[in-house]
Amino acid sequence: MFKGGPFSALRGVLDTLITSGHTRLQLLGNEIQTEKHRALHQLALLGAALICAAIALCLAVVLVLVLFWDQRVAVLSGLLALSLVGTLVAVLAMRKVGQRDTHIFASSLAELQEDLRQLKAASRAANEQKDPG
Repeated sequence: MFKGGPFSALRGVLDTLITSGHTRLQLLGNEIQTEKHRALHQLALLGAALICAAIALCLAVVLVLVLFWDQRVAVLSGLLALSLVGTLVAVLAMRKVGQRDTHIFASSLAELQEDLRQLKAASRAANEQKDPG
């Protein structure tokens, strides 16, 4: 397989490990970049949605107050309670999303595990060739 003895074989294994490690680090960097862009995109969309929702809520409150001017205290109390319930629902949903177990580097870990499996198999095969009996 390798010419030049055990040191040449060791050098070949080290070259393979370094190349494999380099490839895996590039994959990890790509995953980090992808996750960063996805998170920033989601944050921008969330900001736009919050601004639109705040404007819509203010306009809805004004409209309801104008329509029911005589009962404005009751209307404001009801809208306040509705806003508090909405806030509670949003906070609970945010907690639930935050507790999910996400593996952003799943493909990198899978590739590293596959590399390790292949290296162990190659090591066993080399040992079996050395000691056939």
